[in-house]
Amino acid sequence: MKRLIALVFIALGALPALADETTLAPAMTPAELLFATAGEEDLDQFIWINRPIVVFADSPSDPRYVEQVALLRARADELLERDVVVLLDTDPDARSELRRKLRPRGYMMALIDKDGDVMQRKPFPWDVREITRSIDKTPLRQQELRGRVQPEG
Repeated sequence: MKRLIALVFIALGALPALADETTLAPAMTPAELLFATAGEEDLDQFIWINRPIVVFADSPSDPRYVEQVALLRARADELLERDVVVLLDTDPDARSELRRKLRPRGYMMALIDKDGDVMQRKPFPWDVREITRSIDKTPLRQQELRGRVQPEG
C-alpha cells in the first residue's frame, strides 16, 4: 500500500506537467480517493494514519456488498474527513491477510480505528451516518477534534 500511495502522489505531481493549456486531467473524486482493493494489504500500515473500513463478501454481486459500497460512495467526503480508507475484498479463495486476521463469514464490514483496534463488525450494510457517529464517539477522534485550530470570528 505504501508503494501505491507513493505512486499516486508521484502521478498527481506529474499531471500538471503533462497537461497543456486546453486539457487538464480531471481531479479524483472523493469516492476514488476512498477505495482500494484489499489484496495483500496489511492493516499495520494504516496504524495512526487511517481508519480502515474493510468490506468482505464472497462475490462482488452480493446485494449487501453492493449496497454497502453504494452507501460509502454516496458520502465519501464525510469518511475522508475522518481519515477513512475503504478496503474491498470479494475473493475468499485468495485467502488474503485481511481475511485471515478478521475471519469474515460471507458478507462483513469491519471498522478499525487508527490504533488498529476493531471498533465494529457488522453482518449487514451500515449507513455512513452510523459509521461517522461511531467514529466521532471514540477518544482518538475527540482528541483530533480538540487539536484542530478553531477559526477566529
